[in-house]
Amino acid sequence: MDITIRDRFTALWQQYFPGAGLPITLEFRKESGSSEKVPPPDGWRCLVCQIGRARNGTTLAFDARSITCGGGLMYTGYSDKRPPNFRYFLSHGKPGVVEGERYKRTPELVDAWERLIPAFPSQGKDLVFTRWDKLDEKDNPEVVIFFARPEVMSGLFTLANFDQSDPNGVICPMGSGCSSIIYYPWLEQQKNDPKVVLGMFDPSARPCVPVDVLTMAFPMKRFLKVIGYMEESFLTTKTWDTVKKKIGRSVALSKKK
Repeated sequence: MDITIRDRFTALWQQYFPGAGLPITLEFRKESGSSEKVPPPDGWRCLVCQIGRARNGTTLAFDARSITCGGGLMYTGYSDKRPPNFRYFLSHGKPGVVEGERYKRTPELVDAWERLIPAFPSQGKDLVFTRWDKLDEKDNPEVVIFFARPEVMSGLFTLANFDQSDPNGVICPMGSGCSSIIYYPWLEQQKNDPKVVLGMFDPSARPCVPVDVLTMAFPMKRFLKVIGYMEESFLTTKTWDTVKKKIGRSVALSKKK
């Protein structure tokens, strides 16, 4: 990671999004270095809950043993196998076998949806989450993930579309909370013209994030372009000055909760 880029964005973030939390980054790599290795949890645990400490500044490294959620294993590339009776689990359930989450109307819809979800392998690599200001020269982030409330999301969304003629510079694919910050943006990072991913609408992941917070995940190659044009964007206008005041009030309110 180029440290000058790290510091430049940090300064711009503090200028235009004062008080808002810095993003975290993710990277798949073979050596986790000095990152804190996440031990196997005691029973099932949502991956989104597990990464909370990364947002507070602790660099965390996961492998397949760190994750006990079947969906989490699938969306991090550590397994290409669906949990037993997954088609029923995601839909209306199967009496005496599995209770359904009812996120899809029928098992057949689950089957059709799954055929659109390509697998990707990450075996043999650690999944490392690092807060932006903790990055150093050895890091090579692939995705930048913001956890943010509406005013900040407004700025991120508009930045993501600033240099695009396509109105769909931001996509919102259906999936688990972890898919929206890991799987989909990582797949986008492999493309020549990647999209930014809006997410964290999964009801099962919502207990793991603060009230009113969603996520915006930028593929790194897209994020580098965003940093380059922040100072010529709407962020320099009186309109954004008004929004900045609302960000300040939002930050103050969140600290009281």
